[in-house]
Amino acid sequence: MTRVSKLAVTKRGPAKAASAPFAEIVMVCAKCAKRQGVGAKAVRGGLKRALKADPRGRKVRVVETGCLGLCPKRSLTLATAASLGEGRLLVLDPDLAPAAMLDVLLPGRDDGP
Repeated sequence: MTRVSKLAVTKRGPAKAASAPFAEIVMVCAKCAKRQGVGAKAVRGGLKRALKADPRGRKVRVVETGCLGLCPKRSLTLATAASLGEGRLLVLDPDLAPAAMLDVLLPGRDDGP
């Protein structure tokens, strides 16, 4: 069950917050994936399969986004909440294995619970 807490009242009414059903988020630029001939669904699916094979079982949401604005040649643009918090986008080789992509995207995942 999702808990909702009330925060300060804003001009648009009361703001509410809810707990997320995931701990991390990975965003895949669909435009970059399409330009590389890979497809965002394939990248997303590969990352999700690699996450399911991970015995630590972290809750990670993998989503397709529109253009992230970087548009590198011969690369994919991805982002995580941590990378966006630092003001950075991640540029990866589309030939990388999904598990290797996860090592770059979520560097602290080796710690495990």
